[in-house]
Formats: sequence, structure tokens, C-alpha cells
Amino acid sequence: MFTDLVNYIVWNPDPIIGSLGPITLRYYSLCWIIGLALGYVLMQKLYRQQKLSDEQFEPLFIYIFLAILLGARLGHCLFYEPDYFLSSGTHLLEMLLPARYGADGSWHITGYEGLASHGGVFGLFVGLWLYCRNFKVPGWVVLDNMGICSSITAFFIRLGNLMNSEIIGKVTDVPWAFIFARVDGYPRHPGQLYEAICYLLFFFIILIIYKKKGSQSIGSGLYFGLCLTLIFIARFFIEYTKEIQVAFESSLPMDMGQILSIPLIIIGVYSIATSGKRMKLKEVIRK
Repeated sequence: MFTDLVNYIVWNPDPIIGSLGPITLRYYSLCWIIGLALGYVLMQKLYRQQKLSDEQFEPLFIYIFLAILLGARLGHCLFYEPDYFLSSGTHLLEMLLPARYGADGSWHITGYEGLASHGGVFGLFVGLWLYCRNFKVPGWVVLDNMGICSSITAFFIRLGNLMNSEIIGKVTDVPWAFIFARVDGYPRHPGQLYEAICYLLFFFIILIIYKKKGSQSIGSGLYFGLCLTLIFIARFFIEYTKEIQVAFESSLPMDMGQILSIPLIIIGVYSIATSGKRMKLKEVIRK
């Protein structure tokens, strides 16, 4: 099956870009920063197009950043490693700190080892609810703007996973298989790259639809619905090419990523299906 291993892509980048004193810069962190920065710039442009004030926009990034980071971290701990993180008070503390308590009885800075995208989405919903309540911005307006911006951030996060050689795919003999040298010597599906390509494509599809329909369509729920539906349908099917992340998933009818994708797909389809009603209501209000 693997007689032509020499033809596969051997993937073995150093995940560390370099160090500056005690600070270590990793490709994963850099991808997160680039993705969030691009999302920030695009969101600011959308706010200005829609005549929303800078005072309303400026707090949004802090709400989103903290909500996604906390949600993604808690999501990983509770969805994928609950037996470990809920086993003691020290492990509970590790859920929130970028550190691990070592066998030598001391804490070691590790960064956040484990962030779940589904948890980040659920955290985002909470953060946006708090933001909308505190700054009086219509919820569907914020959700639609997030729907336009989010795919580009997701694209860079998956590139970060690729640079980390994590979330690897199943063993395969497809000619574009990657050999993740830091994991083993088998050719595998580059599941992170599949997702990254899909997310970049979805970003341009949603942006083109927005350009065609114009800013008056914001607040209908269409873009939020498209973002959730496209991303998590793709995620559902790409999961079939991935290795399970934790052992207990092998006993489930589908893996945890697929299970968590289903409610988000339902929310997305609902948002698209009801976007016409919200659009008509906006037109009535304008008249």
C-alpha cells in the first residue's frame, strides 16, 4: 500500500519560530494573531459601512477574543479530557491557566495545550450576547458581520494546526498524503489543510454574496447562517478523514467533532430559512 512513500509530502516543520528572552513565538500563535487581526480589520470596515460608531465597535474585539479563548479552552477540557480536568482541584485550575502542574510539584508554563473550535463557537455566542446587551447593538447585525469575517480567522487557525502537526488524518494512500514526521512514518490525510481550504473558499463565497446584496441585508441572519452551515457541514464530513483525538470517541457512533457540529448546522439552517422574514421586517420598519 505504501510502496511509494518517497512520493508523499514529508511534513516536519519546527513549530517554534524563535525566542525572545522568556517569550517563545510559535507558528500556531502567529496564525491565531493573523486570523484575529484580519477579522478585526474587516469587522471594523463593515461597522463603518453600516454607520455604526467606533465607540460601539472598539469593545467588540476584547469580548470576542476572551470569549473564544475561554470557550475553546473549556470546550477542549470538558469535551475531550473531562476525566483528567475534573479529577482534582489542581486540574481544574489547569483549565484556566496556560500551565501544567508537574510530577515534581511545581508549575510549568506550557501555553494552552488544547483548544476546541466548537467550544470557541459556543463561547463566542456568550461573549456576543454580553456585548450586545452592554452596547445596544442589534444581535443579528453583529452575528451577520461575524458570519462574514469568521471564515478567514478559521482558515488561519487550521493553518496553525497544520504547522503544529496536530489533528492528523487517518492513514491513506492518496497521492497528496502527508507524512507527519513528528507523529509517525505513515502517510495520512492532511485534515487540517482540507478544512483550511474549505474555510478560505467559504470566506470568499460569503463575501461575494454580501457585495451583491449590500449592507442593507445585514441583520437578516443570512450571513451568520451561511457561515455556520457551510463550516460545520464541511467539518462533519472532513471528520471522516481524521483520527479520533481521544480514546473514548472510538465507542461513539460518530466522533465528538461531528456530534458537536450537528446543533450548529441546525442553528445555521434555521438562520438561513428565517432570514427572509427578518429582512421583510427590516423593510417594514424602514418604511
